[in-house]
Order: sequence, then structure tokens, then C-alpha cells
Amino acid sequence: MERATVLLADDEDTLRKNLAQVLREEGFDVIACADGSAALRAIKSTSVDAVITDLRMPGVSGMELIDHVRKLAPDAAIIVITAYGEVETAVGALKKGARDYICKPLNFDELIFRLKRLLDHEDLARQKKLLQEQLEEVYDCTAVVAQSPAMIAILETLRHIAHTLSNVLISGESGTGKEVLARLLHYSGSTRDRPFVAVNCGGLVDTLIESELFGYRRGAFTGADADRVGYFETADGGTLFLDEVGNLPLKGQAVLLRAIEEKAVVRVGESRPRRVNIRIVAASNRDLEKAVAAGEFREDLYYRLHVVGVVVPPLRERLEDIPALISHFVDKYNRELKRSCPGFDAAALQVMLMHPWRGNVRELENVIERALIFAGQRPIGVEDLSIATLARQGAPTFSLDLRTAAREFERQHIVKVLSSFAGNKVVAAEALGIGLSSLYRKMDELGMQKEPREANQPAGELQS
Repeated sequence: MERATVLLADDEDTLRKNLAQVLREEGFDVIACADGSAALRAIKSTSVDAVITDLRMPGVSGMELIDHVRKLAPDAAIIVITAYGEVETAVGALKKGARDYICKPLNFDELIFRLKRLLDHEDLARQKKLLQEQLEEVYDCTAVVAQSPAMIAILETLRHIAHTLSNVLISGESGTGKEVLARLLHYSGSTRDRPFVAVNCGGLVDTLIESELFGYRRGAFTGADADRVGYFETADGGTLFLDEVGNLPLKGQAVLLRAIEEKAVVRVGESRPRRVNIRIVAASNRDLEKAVAAGEFREDLYYRLHVVGVVVPPLRERLEDIPALISHFVDKYNRELKRSCPGFDAAALQVMLMHPWRGNVRELENVIERALIFAGQRPIGVEDLSIATLARQGAPTFSLDLRTAAREFERQHIVKVLSSFAGNKVVAAEALGIGLSSLYRKMDELGMQKEPREANQPAGELQS
């Protein structure tokens, strides 16, 4: 931490002067006061990181000074000096908010050691608080990039359940941001001060699932040379994120179900259950309902996980989000790469809107990071994009704003695909890679249901 300021209050002149000199030699700024009244005046006018005070002083006593410090400088570390045999009084000071005490005659080396330890602890606490505030800002619902009705509806669902511990199942293709939503849920509600533990279920070895999830006792099996806490206990009070839960083998599904139902785990090698209180957020890129029907996923576990269900649409079904995501990632990588790229030119933007984004948001972020590296300080052009197939085709420029451009391209593309399949919405939806209901929703959002048919289109052509 930076050079710390210490307020020293003691009415013994020799001790005060000597200790003040030692503190300065150790690199501290020192405010030395001969009594409690002077110390109180100093604390009202100066910011301090620590207070070292005698308990017995004329005027304002050390005990009274502690009360004032807790109100005026609540983050300051307090060490009290007390006479040998007055430990009971020192304990009273600790109850008031002092962090440590030391008896006379003073050992200066010991006092300096304790002071530095306390300041290091306070510094770590401040860093943790700052990190927590930053995490809350990053995962604040209002800060998440979402312009499409589907994503806005998902954020509203998360807002409703943020202060509960209800289990949530997030479904969607790889790269759609399922873990981002899980972290958003965690840091937006009652679990924000508790652990968020992410587990890749696809990486769990069948024979070690119980020991990984629930922990084990030393000697429980070969190689268990120390007690280990499992993922469930580590996440106690917070969120356990089970990524790709559909990849769990049936044996793993059984032990997971038991832990969820009993709200307790038993470490391998023990018999005593340990209570846990967690929210489970499971994510899957598989259709778990189909997996249940195929006998590949337990139906009872599915319903335990699916208390609240969230389906994240692929990026190709929410083109409205692309301009906002582009802006977000350009800002992000301008900061990280120390660039000042103004964004995409019109031709590059249209290429981005035309791309199918099979890798979803993860692919889009990758493309933008790479493009920013090559573009430097100028606008990103088609030549900077790694989506080469479409980039080689080129694209005309236009003067629409980003959101309007996304909607216009989406509308034109749907019209083109429908025309290609003689207006058959079922076939068109399949070609677009979306469900029929999603196609109807998109057409309604874009006002296409009310558009007149093109001149060369026979009546009924746009009917399924």
C-alpha cells in the first residue's frame, strides 16, 4: 500500500517521542499527540490509516478516542497500549473496535510487526471491496448488452429470481453467453458476497465425480493424501455453475440428484453429511428434454434443475444485438489494447450483419479483437475481418445507423429466403436455422406481416 499515516496518542513524552521516531524510520507518516483531546482534534482534520493510543490519558481517554475513531475514520486500524495486568481493559477496547493491543513496557519491533500486519489486512479488505464493486458493475443487469426483445425478456427473468436460491437451467448454443448470464444472476442478488464456483461437467472423470463434487477425506483412496473440500461446499451460500450438465454420465447424474434433494453432501471416506445451501445454475447446449426422452438424462434431475428455465437464442436470431455488441467489444479492446479505433466502416458493418455467426457471441468477440489489432487507430474495414468468405464478397456502403442497419438487413434477408422457397415458412425457417415460431415472431417485429406482396408474387405465396 502507499505510505500510511499513523496517529500516535500517549501522554508519556519519552515513549511518544521514541516511538514516533521509530515509526518514521519504518516509513510511516506520524501525527504524535500528547493527550486524547489533541488526538481527537487531529482525527477530525486529518485522514489516518492507523491509530496507536494509550488507554489512560488526561482529557479524552483512550476508550473514548476509540469511539470517535470508529465514527470519523471507520477503516483505520486501532492498536491500544495498556499497562501490564490490565488485559481485561484491553479486551473491552477490542469489543469497542480496536484491532489489537500491546502491553507496556513496549517492544517496538513487535509493535511495528503487528501494525504492518494490520495495515496489510486492511489493504486486502479494501481491494476485495473494490473488486466486489467492480464485479457488481460488470454484471449489473442494466449494463448487459441487450437490444433484442428475447434478451431483454431474459434479463427481466433474472431480475425476478436474483434474490432467491432457486435452481436455473440455461439452454443455448455454445458461445451464446450462458456463463455470463449465470454470473450476472449471481452478482445481481443475495449471493453477491458469496462464492461463484464454475464446474465443467464435461471434464469430470466418471470415477472421480463424487470426490470432485463432494470432496474427500485423507486416505479415502490412493492419492488422497490430504482432506479436500468439494465444489458443493466451496460454493456454500453462493452459486454452483454446472456448465454442460448434459455431458454428465448417468452415475454422476444420480449423485448430483441426491445432493440437490438432500441439500447435503458426504465426502468420500466419511459418513457424516454436511449441509449446503446453494443455488445451482446449470447450462447445456443439448436439448435436455430430448435427452430425457432418449434415456440419456434423468427426468427427475431435469426437473430439479429446471425450476426456472432460460433459453438463450443464437446470435443469428437476434441481429438487433449485433450493433450493440460490436460497440461493446470495440470499447473493451480499445481499453485492453490501448487503441482508439472509432469502430467499423459501413462496408465492414454490413459484412458483420451478413455473417451467420455459428460460434455466436464468442466468435463475434474473437473477430472484433483480431480486427482491432490490424486496424489500429483507423476504422475497421472489410480487409481487417477474419470472416474471409463474406469479406471477399464485399458490401456496398450505406448511411443507416447501426440498429436500423441490423433491422433492415434482417428484413431483406428473410424476404429473400422466403422468396427462394416460394413463401413456404416451414422450409424457410429451417433454412434460416430458426424455429417456425421464431420466424413468425421476427416477421411480426419487423412489420413484415403487413407488407404488401411483391408484384411478381402470386397470392398466398407467403403462406406456410
